Amino acid sequence: MRPLELDPLFKTVESLPGIGPKLAEALARVTGRESPEDTRALDLVLLPPHGLIDRSRRSEIATTPEGVIATLKVRVDRHQPSLPGRRSAPYKVYVHDETGELALTFFHSKQAWLEKLLPVGETVLISGKVEWFNGRPSMVHPDHVVSEAEADTFPLVEPVYPLTAGLSPKILRRSIEAALDLLPELPEWADPHLITRNSFPEFSEAVRQLHHPEAASDIEPLTPVRRRLAYDELLAGQLSLALVRQTLRKLPGKPVLAEGKYRQAILAALPFSLTASQEAAVREILADMAGTDRMLRLLQGDVGSGKTAVAMLAMADAVEAGGQAVLMAPTEILARQHYATIEKMAAAAGIEVAVLTSRAKGRERTDLLERIASGAAQIVIGTHALFQDSVVYANLTLAVVDEQHRFGVHQRLRLTAKGTVPHMLVMTATPIPRTLVLAAFGDMDVSKLTEKPAGRQPIATVTIPDDRLGDVIDRLKKAVLDGKKAYWICPLVEDSDESDLMSVESRHASLAKAFGPDLASAVSLVHGRMTSDEKDQAMSAFKAGQTRLLVATTVIEVGVDVPDATIMVIEHAERFGLAQLHQLRGRVGRGDGASSCILLYHGPLGETAEARLKVLRETEDGFRIAEEDLKLRGEGEVLGTRQSGLPGFRLADLSVHGDLLEIARTDARNVLETDPGLSGPRGAALRMLLYLMRRDEAIRFLRAG
Repeated sequence: MRPLELDPLFKTVESLPGIGPKLAEALARVTGRESPEDTRALDLVLLPPHGLIDRSRRSEIATTPEGVIATLKVRVDRHQPSLPGRRSAPYKVYVHDETGELALTFFHSKQAWLEKLLPVGETVLISGKVEWFNGRPSMVHPDHVVSEAEADTFPLVEPVYPLTAGLSPKILRRSIEAALDLLPELPEWADPHLITRNSFPEFSEAVRQLHHPEAASDIEPLTPVRRRLAYDELLAGQLSLALVRQTLRKLPGKPVLAEGKYRQAILAALPFSLTASQEAAVREILADMAGTDRMLRLLQGDVGSGKTAVAMLAMADAVEAGGQAVLMAPTEILARQHYATIEKMAAAAGIEVAVLTSRAKGRERTDLLERIASGAAQIVIGTHALFQDSVVYANLTLAVVDEQHRFGVHQRLRLTAKGTVPHMLVMTATPIPRTLVLAAFGDMDVSKLTEKPAGRQPIATVTIPDDRLGDVIDRLKKAVLDGKKAYWICPLVEDSDESDLMSVESRHASLAKAFGPDLASAVSLVHGRMTSDEKDQAMSAFKAGQTRLLVATTVIEVGVDVPDATIMVIEHAERFGLAQLHQLRGRVGRGDGASSCILLYHGPLGETAEARLKVLRETEDGFRIAEEDLKLRGEGEVLGTRQSGLPGFRLADLSVHGDLLEIARTDARNVLETDPGLSGPRGAALRMLLYLMRRDEAIRFLRAG
């Protein structure tokens, strides 16, 4: 049960004064909640400002630059109401100081209210953005107006929050203040030594200071206030992960004890030998599986580093020990691709492999489910369909999840809840910075693949402005005539009025035209709005060489494997994140031929975009790229947290609070070693923290014991 003293903070925002359904919807958008019903007063308390308006400096009318927020001391001269019958015309109030005259402009405002706010002959303080029209200064809807007598109530420093349509800064500010009034006295959950060492204020005090800064420096991420709140958020995250880990570890694992005959047969049939980091990863995985604790391991490997081979060798041992293994992929295309690769490897050891996707219907599906239930299908590859209620396993021993950043903690838990308690290996081709690994996968051990397989050549990467598009197309046409295969990536599916980007459909049409009637059929198209069948057909035709240029959106970012594709063109490269550009580039250079990547950009480039493209030209090391991406974009964007189940932090910024994450992780683990049920005095305070940071799944684990 949630502690009673927290109940006021869990009121819906609609219960706050002056908030109706429309405003509640706007507040849900601003706080990142799914619906107004799910948006609580607490979400406003924990909404940090992202900037500051300083109104402490006084200006004069004549010397105020255009577009600047100014604070002026003026005298009210006259009112000029809107003409009768012209409601849309503005109401103007003329004011002056010693340097000149200014028009205060109001739309849809009542005359009586304005006459009370701005009495003729009064001296007032006003603040807002000054604009110039026809050589005359004007201020539309001043942010603040107070009489000279009330000057001490004038807000000198004002925090700035994210806004959305239908939400004014004034209303948001008022709502936050109403939410802050509900904040109770809370027990201290942080370690006393940590508090002293970092000069941390109490949580409630830190929250109040966050919303009432006195200078621009007060909202910097390295202030004690911001660090305190960042630490609390990170501690709640690490505590949740440690509770998941603790709960799963309680479920006994099935030790996988195999002689390694199947593994040796597969190794002997492979056309390449394993790299040193592949061998190390296999050793770590097999050692985990041989123990009585369940394996929970993350296998990180850059694009093309050979994760599938490592997973196959682990699955071979699971099968040899009398168990079954599954490999779950995020898309049907990828599942079928894995099936094609793994079936070849498994054949060397005589292992039966099946593929289960939503496409399997009727009799075919029934037969498949029977083979899985009887254990005849020893390795099963598929999408989420693998864990539907209708799928029953004879002896599921190992679950491999590919492209982990598409599956969050929740999916990991669902998989475990199947009743079977398999060892779990999760793989990602997205190199994740160490801090993000700790934040998102603190419950897992990590293996890293750091080398490319032998024989792979570096990918030559160049940046070219889009005014040289014609040269790029000519070069591409020549390459296709020479029998080469290429990708052309666009950011959009179809043209839109709001965007100046080239859509994938328009680019496909223009490239087919440029290639001429003889070559037009060699240009194919793939995007996310096509059906699974259409995408599969287009990919198969490209793989088989029936088409040679694949024009696509980022749908091909994950896991499409065409070893003889050697050219990658990315249009509007400046619009993509670094990690994504690296993923896309990794679709070429998978064979032993020389490959190139052309980054087409629309100039002039901003500072961040330029830095991004520079990193990509300089290195192919995915882990360095990921670290740089974290610095340039912050953790919220690196993997698209909303879609991925990764934590999108509000108060913590991993690019500056990485040291606190390490401390939070150690602290969480130590707490649970001494008080696994969080039942002691500090444990009770930490439960409160989990509720405050809305880590409900962690609380459920505690209840389940």
